[in-house]
Formats: sequence, C-alpha cells, structure tokens
Amino acid sequence: MGQTRVDLLHLLEDLRDAYPGALEETILTEIVANSLDSGARRIRLWTEPAQATLTVADDGSGMQRRELSRYHDIAASSKTRGQGIGFAGVGIKLGLLLCSEVVTETRRGKTHVATRWHLASRHRAPWSWVPPPGRVEGRGTAVTLKLANPLSPLLDPGFLEAALLRHYPALFDSSFESVLAQHYPQGIEVEVNDRRLERSGVDAAEVALLEVRLARKRKPSAAGHMLREPLPLPEDRRGIAISTLGKVIKRGWDWLGVSPTAPERVGGLIEVPALAECLTLNKADFIRTGPRGATYLAYRKALQEAVSRQLAEWGDARDAAEATRRRVARPVERDLERVLIDLADEFPLLATLVERREGGQRKLPIGRGGEANARDLVLASLSAATEAEAESRANGEPVTAVAEAPPAEAEREQAPESRSEGIVLPGPSGPRRPARYGLSIQFESRAADPELGRLVESTVWVNDAHPAYRRAAASRSEGYHLALAVALALAPLAADPASEHGFVTAFLERWGAALEEPRRGRRR
Repeated sequence: MGQTRVDLLHLLEDLRDAYPGALEETILTEIVANSLDSGARRIRLWTEPAQATLTVADDGSGMQRRELSRYHDIAASSKTRGQGIGFAGVGIKLGLLLCSEVVTETRRGKTHVATRWHLASRHRAPWSWVPPPGRVEGRGTAVTLKLANPLSPLLDPGFLEAALLRHYPALFDSSFESVLAQHYPQGIEVEVNDRRLERSGVDAAEVALLEVRLARKRKPSAAGHMLREPLPLPEDRRGIAISTLGKVIKRGWDWLGVSPTAPERVGGLIEVPALAECLTLNKADFIRTGPRGATYLAYRKALQEAVSRQLAEWGDARDAAEATRRRVARPVERDLERVLIDLADEFPLLATLVERREGGQRKLPIGRGGEANARDLVLASLSAATEAEAESRANGEPVTAVAEAPPAEAEREQAPESRSEGIVLPGPSGPRRPARYGLSIQFESRAADPELGRLVESTVWVNDAHPAYRRAAASRSEGYHLALAVALALAPLAADPASEHGFVTAFLERWGAALEEPRRGRRR
C-alpha cells in the first residue's frame, strides 16, 4: 500500500510566498501575533549575536504538554477564527527555513516542558523533548531561534524595533488605548534587549482624530487619526493604514478607494478590532465574499466617508472636475450590477466581485445602490456634519462619526440570530437574488501609463490623464470610455490572456443591452 508524503520544504516555501514582505519580518510579526493571541501583557525579545539566537518570550497562557506536541504539526491549531491575528504558529514553522534549530519552552500551571525542532530533510522535521532552559518566568511561552546565518537581520535590535513599530504601531500609540482596552485591558509592554519601547502620540504638522461609533454605542468601533505634512512623507507612512487588534493589515490609498490631491503628504492609521473576524487565512488581507466580506466592505465604506470628509475640510479633496467625473461614472456603476451578474456564470473568476448561490441569494445591502441598507448592515455610516460636530472641531476634540439608528421596520425584518456585536448581517427572509460586492469607479492621473484603467481591490481606477479619456470628454462620450476601461481592467481577472478579447466583447455586449432593457422597479 502506498503512502502520501509531504514535501515540507516546498510547502513552507509556498507558505512563505503567501506573505508580503521579507521572510524575517513575517517570522517576527507572526511570533508576536501568537503572543498577543495568548493573552500576553509583556513580550520580551533579546538577541545573542555570539550564539546567533533570537528569543521571544511572553507571559501569556502557555501550553499544556499535549498542546505543545500538536504545535509541531502542520495545519494544526487550537485557535478560533475571528479571535486572533496569529496564524496557527506559522511564524515558528517558517522559522525552520532560516534556523538550524528552534527551541520552544512553555509553562502553564504545573506543566513546564520544552522541545527542540529542526528541518532535517525535504520530508522530515523531527522534534524531541528537552529539559526546559528556564527562559519563561511564571507562565507563558518562549521561542528561541538559532539562526543559520550569523548576519541575519533578526539579530539586529534596531531591525526588531523598526519592524515592530511598523507592523504594530497602534500598540505604541497612546491614542489607541481606549479602542484596544477591551482586548488588551492592561496594555502591552514590549522590550527589546531589556529596553522598553515607549508609547507616544502622533507627531505631525497637522493631525485630525477620527472615530466611528455604532448606533447606540458609547465606545467607538473604529478609531484613528490622519496626518498631513508640508513635505512628502516616507514611503512606509503614505496613505491610510488599517489595523485590527494592533496589527497593520493594509496600508496605502488603493485599498480605501479614496485619493487626495497630494497623496504623498497625507497618511494615517485606523484601528478596527471587529475586522479580526474578516481576515483571510494568512491574516495578510480581508475576505470580500460572504457575510464576513460584507462586514469588511461596509466598514470600508464608513472609513471612506470619514477620510473623505477630513480631506474636504483640509481642502485636499478632489476639485469640481472630479465631481463632474463622478456624475458621469454613476450611471456606469449602476449598469455594472446587471452586467457583472450576467457574466458571472460565463466567467466564474468574477466570483470575487459577484457571489451567486444556487437559487440566488438575498442582495447584500452594500454598494452604491444600497447605502441606506449598508447602515443596517454595519450601522456605521457617518451622519452629516452638525453644529455639535463643528463645535467639537473648534474645541480640538476628535471628529466623531455616529451612525443613525435603523428604522423600526428594518429592525423587525432582521433575524435576532443575525446580530453579532452590533453588526447586523443579512437576515434569512426576503427575496433571494444575486449580490454585487461594491465595484466602484474612481479617477487618477497617470500621464506616463498607456493603460486606460486598473483594478485595485474592488475599485477600477480610470486614468483621466490618458489622451483617449480627454478625447472622450471633449466629445461627451465618457460613458463608453468608462465601460471600455472597466472591461479592460477586469479582463485579466475574469479570463486567461487568450480569452481576454472574448471577455471584453461579451462585457460591452451586456453593457449595451443594459441600456435597452427597462430599469428595475422600486422595491415594494
């Protein structure tokens, strides 16, 4: 009888490639994430260059002997999805690629054990029980990486500090204490070679505090800040970063779908703890399908409005020409719903933008056609600027976005079991139909780019500096140009290179037919 074998080296290399950034940063951030998930209040890192070792120790819950034994298995985890930011000890497993051995010591109650682990060949990663080296104080877990390269950046304290500040900035910013207090009630202390990383505030020429509250909630569900400098910011500080439970997941302007006139001078950080349940398997991105995807996209829409409002107050928002372009794009966005639904069966790869289930499903209340329903979904749409908000701005207080309470009729339609911490998910009742996941059209100027547009996240960015767009605007045929730009941007996602022409042709055919068909009637 044959036996299935696993090429561990190949598997770990594929797992490594699933993460953005350098392997050393991935290992470090994942080990720290596992410490945070274990309930640690204090995390200590120290290096021993003479022995080429890095040790990360915490005072978390620790592990029992059986848990430590399973910890060496691939794809084994005791974690519950949505309750943490670590990925089943993947940092330790990836450490096998860089280390001659990994020593793990853990202590919980009367249990105090340790193991030594290494990658012996492509198919074997043996481990054995060893006497505890005594790096754990009281309770918790300590991981010691014996690096094969004595010049590895993981042995540099400066690299460790910079990586932690870049990937976990909310843990070291005093303004995030309130929004993270529920998850880290005693705060988090981090030490590198016995030097504590201190908390500090935001240091910038202009700083604006942002808060998003759920309806009838006193504490903000999302909080953060935006900053603006007179000179361009460093590359790693440009754009808005979104973090959950302290760990930055995405950074920049593309994911948000909003761009100021001077994107290189504006940055910021927004912490949304509730989005931990929307993380992908490798915790490096967010899910965009199903109820979790709907939650993420609804939060994203609320953050878009908060950021856009602050940019408008700074005078850094798009000008009147941008508003004109938006008016032209809105009819095309409305037509996209029907076009994408019609094409989803023929081009299944569009499932990232359209999800269809057998018999259809209830239309999720997101996207441009469902702004009112989006408030019911996440209860986080921002209210219009009021006199009280203007007064708080004058007093230097945070800009607060308070969601409106949903109508009583909408509350009756929601099933009680569909509510989760104030976020209302689509109920089981009502008509079942396909759902469109918020594909929108935005504009940017890229004079040297020959492409008409590009797809980023769920946004098609149309190049308004392209000669073809200027010609279309002059002849008042922007609508056709936008449809063509969207088709060309979606083609690489929907079809292989040999079939892209067929997709563009089918897309324009459906788009043209949408003009001939009557609009859907209003819902009764």
